[in-house]
Amino acid sequence: MLQAIGLTSTPRRELPPLVDDLTFEARPGCVTALLGDPGSGKTTALRLMLELEPGRGITYFRGRPLHRIAHPGREVGVLLGDVPGHPARTVLNQLRMLCAAYGVPASRADTMLEVVGIGGLRDQRLGSLSLGMERRVALAAALLADPCTLLLDEPAAGLSPRERSWMYELLRGHAALGGAVLFTTDDAKEAARNADRVVSIKAGRLVADQDAAEFARTRLRPRVAVRTPHAARLADVLGREARAARRVVEIVAESGSRLSVYGSNCAEVGEAAFRHGVLVHQLADETGDTGAPVPPVPQARSEARTTAHASAVAAAHVDAGATTGPGPGVEPGPEAEPGSGLGVGVGSASGLGAGVEPGAGSATGSGITPFPAAEGRTGLGRPPRTGSGRSARAVRRVGGPLRPLRYELIRAFGTATPLLTSAAVVVVSVAIALVLARLGHTPQNRLLAAWPQSLPLPPAALGAGLLGALAFGEEYRYPSLSADRGTVPRRMGLLAAKLGVCAALALLLGGLAVTADAAALRLVFDSGPLDRPVEWIAPAASWAGLLIGCAWAGVLASGVFRSAAAGLAAVLVVPVMVVPLVRKSLHGPSAHPTDGLASRLRELSWAHWPPEADRLVSGALRVMAQPVGTALVLSLMVLLCAYGFTGLRSRVRW
Repeated sequence: MLQAIGLTSTPRRELPPLVDDLTFEARPGCVTALLGDPGSGKTTALRLMLELEPGRGITYFRGRPLHRIAHPGREVGVLLGDVPGHPARTVLNQLRMLCAAYGVPASRADTMLEVVGIGGLRDQRLGSLSLGMERRVALAAALLADPCTLLLDEPAAGLSPRERSWMYELLRGHAALGGAVLFTTDDAKEAARNADRVVSIKAGRLVADQDAAEFARTRLRPRVAVRTPHAARLADVLGREARAARRVVEIVAESGSRLSVYGSNCAEVGEAAFRHGVLVHQLADETGDTGAPVPPVPQARSEARTTAHASAVAAAHVDAGATTGPGPGVEPGPEAEPGSGLGVGVGSASGLGAGVEPGAGSATGSGITPFPAAEGRTGLGRPPRTGSGRSARAVRRVGGPLRPLRYELIRAFGTATPLLTSAAVVVVSVAIALVLARLGHTPQNRLLAAWPQSLPLPPAALGAGLLGALAFGEEYRYPSLSADRGTVPRRMGLLAAKLGVCAALALLLGGLAVTADAAALRLVFDSGPLDRPVEWIAPAASWAGLLIGCAWAGVLASGVFRSAAAGLAAVLVVPVMVVPLVRKSLHGPSAHPTDGLASRLRELSWAHWPPEADRLVSGALRVMAQPVGTALVLSLMVLLCAYGFTGLRSRVRW
């Protein structure tokens, strides 16, 4: 049960809101159409339901608002616009990444590709897909976690009639198994043909909430579509004959050569045109749209909203008591897993596996893969439902603390960005190291790091910062998770996964750059510029700290400012602006040496560590006392606090 109560968008300046006090519901087992002209607020209404748009009102999904659902992707499947994914990512990789985010097995992606009929496109890039194939990928993503509710924004836009028929058959199959389906459209005939209930809006206001049969009877009526080069003459002829026969016939001029005749039929119009010698190019029976009804006056609307609000709240409690979900404001317990009321077997969300035979939309002539009935096939059919509304078996959930880590690993390595960044860093680092060795007078540590005095950071640190900035920047540019979470998820689970993966990538990148520099120097200069280091722990710790600090600064800054460019800029700000300030403060009279601090810490601690650990503590303190290290630590603390204020206070949780 989906219940939208009092949805109102926040107006800009003195403009009226796009959605104004909208209240309606989409019942389980039914397909509901949200009908309105372009610009009437349909998409804004969906975004308000998903908490993607600022505004007032609330939407209950089986008695719970979205921000109170632990796993929204398992409760609500969303199709909004294009596929929200990196164009260079493959279809299979995109769905597997979402499987990790939703907590379902990766095999679910292969199954859903077969369900929507694009199993052969699993290795295609998202940027190379046609509009029809994009719609199928988006529908597969919406059905991955087998949600109870589907929210679809014009799902059949740009599709052929055969593909439209296939898609609506799939949605009807989902509703037939107890799911709630809400889709938007601006075509009244499409809404009447494919929905069980039609909610009509105009200028963001509710004007009608009708059963499909009642909607067709009051909004649609049969007409004769005529196309002729003599439209005015034919209209005059039909009008004179109707007056002579005392019949009520309405003639509407659609364009210069097209007429719509209400109250007649093709035979009467054709005979009249033949008798008067009027050339006719087209003559067909159609169903015409009489236009949206007039919105009610504000007083009546407010009164109706009050009644609807009361009934909706009451229905929410009744529905919560009849299903597994608790009422509004109540956290679900372990037995009330979101979406469990519509549990299915693998591949079940399509609805085609419950005996829904493929119709006209399943013909192979348009590239649509026909789906056989589900009997005897594993993974394409739902199990029989029990009397309590639950299925005999449900989609296996993959939870635990490693779920964000799985998502981040698939996201990071799903494109060639890490490989290309590493290749560019190695090439630039080797070139700089060779030039520095040729010029001479460069310390060995800076030589191996390819870090001249004129550069604020070495190439490896810049590459680590770039990978860190892309970790969150990609989430905002291609928001794969925004429709599922309500906002791009920036909770501690995902943050920890991004920090861990970026730290590992930074260390690998730094080790690769140092190894390549050393190999190139030995190959070109033999063993001239390199000597065996006497102390290598402290330089290695400094190098690792610099790389990890740059990567983390990129992650946090891109999460705060919601841009990869801002994250990379924050990495460059540390050596350019923060380091000089820290260097000036460290050389002031308030600076204190760190000698002997390790031994004093050992005396104060309860546990006794071996004397060899003093060297490690002293080395770490010396690294942090350096201007770059101090600047990185201070910058990371500031960014972490800013991240907490901007992201962690949101209602949406990982």
